[in-house]
Amino acid sequence: GGGGVMLFLNTIGNVEQCPLLLADNRNATLVCNYTYKKKGEQEFSASLHKGADSAVEVCSVVWNSTYHNFKASPDFNCLVAYGDKEVNFTLWNMHVNQTDIYFCKIEARYPPPYFHSGESNGTVLHVKEPQSQSEAGTFMVMAAAVGVIAFYSMLITAAFIYCWLKNKKNRILQKDYINMLPRHPPAPRNKNYHPYAPTRNYTAYRSWEP
Repeated sequence: GGGGVMLFLNTIGNVEQCPLLLADNRNATLVCNYTYKKKGEQEFSASLHKGADSAVEVCSVVWNSTYHNFKASPDFNCLVAYGDKEVNFTLWNMHVNQTDIYFCKIEARYPPPYFHSGESNGTVLHVKEPQSQSEAGTFMVMAAAVGVIAFYSMLITAAFIYCWLKNKKNRILQKDYINMLPRHPPAPRNKNYHPYAPTRNYTAYRSWEP
């Protein structure tokens, strides 16, 4: 058993996948990295499987230096691009119910003996429902309305602060003006004026005239 494991590790290493992938606008490209050390004429197969038990084969490809053979499930739109170190599975027009965990499987079919990749941890592919145009339009209108309200609120606040500062400055200037008015000394009293002097009775003087 131990020799078989060592032989397996010397041919195709474990497939590496990112743990989480978000389908952007219902499209996603799942990258599967692998290593293979044998040289010479080679034939490989790569497949993508859906579900924890890998029950659904999404798509697969068999290739060598002269040809390739591709097949896909009718429930998926799939395209495969392969190279010496990675296989890319591109899916488009996905649906929400296709959110699941996906596993890559890579096999060396030729030259013998036949080897396959180890178990990968898989990629959880999350498909979001695209936002409808009406919802997007409503969001844009609401965002614009909030922006206008915020702008006018700032404008009103700035105007209020400006008026308050201006009024405060005017009060300070008015107070300084009052304090700077000249103080007049009291008017001098008339020394010849005697408010309590008795009034002469000219009638009495006339009565003594001859």
